[in-house]
Amino acid sequence: MGLAASASPAAAGKYASIVIDADSGAILHAANPDSRSYPASLTKVMTLFLMFDELDAGRFKMDSMLPVSAHAAAQAPSKLALEPGDKISVRNAVLALVTKSANDVAVVIAEAIGGTESGFAQMMTRKAHALGMRNTTYRNASGLPDLGQMSTVRDQATLARALIGHHPGYYKYFSTRQFAYEGQVITTHNRLMLRYPGADGIKTGYIHASGFNLISSAKRGDTRIIGVVFGGATGASRDKHMGQLLDKGFAKLKRGETVEVAEAEAESDDMPNIDELVAAAQSAKAPAKPSGKIVLKAPPAKKVAMRAPSRAASNDDDDDDDEAVGDADPSSWSIQVGAFSEYRPAHKAATDAAKKLGGLVSKGSIDIDKAGAAKKPVYRARISGFNEDQARAACKRLERAGKSCKLVNPNA
Repeated sequence: MGLAASASPAAAGKYASIVIDADSGAILHAANPDSRSYPASLTKVMTLFLMFDELDAGRFKMDSMLPVSAHAAAQAPSKLALEPGDKISVRNAVLALVTKSANDVAVVIAEAIGGTESGFAQMMTRKAHALGMRNTTYRNASGLPDLGQMSTVRDQATLARALIGHHPGYYKYFSTRQFAYEGQVITTHNRLMLRYPGADGIKTGYIHASGFNLISSAKRGDTRIIGVVFGGATGASRDKHMGQLLDKGFAKLKRGETVEVAEAEAESDDMPNIDELVAAAQSAKAPAKPSGKIVLKAPPAKKVAMRAPSRAASNDDDDDDDEAVGDADPSSWSIQVGAFSEYRPAHKAATDAAKKLGGLVSKGSIDIDKAGAAKKPVYRARISGFNEDQARAACKRLERAGKSCKLVNPNA
């Protein structure tokens, strides 16, 4: 089943995918492998690659403290909300990138290594070309919108394979499910990794101009494969499609098959609905509404809606990287059941509400949204992953039980 047959179609005109054998580099599937698009937060894989190079060279240690500049602190969400003058350890910086996809932290790393973010971006591009990523250019360290920041699924697969090969000891950080930072429990945005057998990384990405992107790697026995998808219409449909591609990749390796395809072609048995993708691109269909079935999981990182920076493409005016969320479905509604001065009571309130809702949140996620000033934060207890009707039904049930509940419109 192709991406077009999933819960919603691919983002019009943006779809590309590839699956490779991590050991040999042999291509197991490809569709539009050399079509250039925006990598979004997949950019942070290269940011981390250069930090891992620095660690190997001894210029930094995992407990080295990195300063936060005004430029870094001013980055759009998703972010840790660092302030100018703060410091963060390399270890926490790495964890913040692989889980929360924190844009402010990406710039902290860039400035620590390259002096300036633009200088670091030049280092990133040189590294990309040295690795054979001939169609990739970087302009920033985070993946926030920039018309000049482009890559391909082939190049991103090359990057992932090189990172796993060159830095196997550091690659394990991409398997991180949660980490604690200053009272927050931050959960990975990579939900496919949490449920696909053998998956152990590596990175999600989203801006409006790119659609939902993903690099995944999974291992079965001694066999590892890497998949890259650009242009999913939703995080859920992208993840479902990636799972299908990985399944077929493992099956092909088991049969001893590989396939090489030319640019803009798709392997027919892997993408039987490629015509639907083309039709969607030509007619610029809007993505279908999510089906609404959603799974209560551990609390992910905070979510913050925002407008895209002015450097974004003209049609990229309503989202920053990761929907400022790290690839959650931007059409997903939430409910808020309270606001607290500390994280723990907020999480307890959301958990208690989820228990009362029962089946209404069978696939939802608890989200503790940190807002306010650093010295006086407000932790908003939310449950996300609803469509509008489900969110309204959930609030009605809680209100009947005497509990506070407020709808959170994703477009508000």
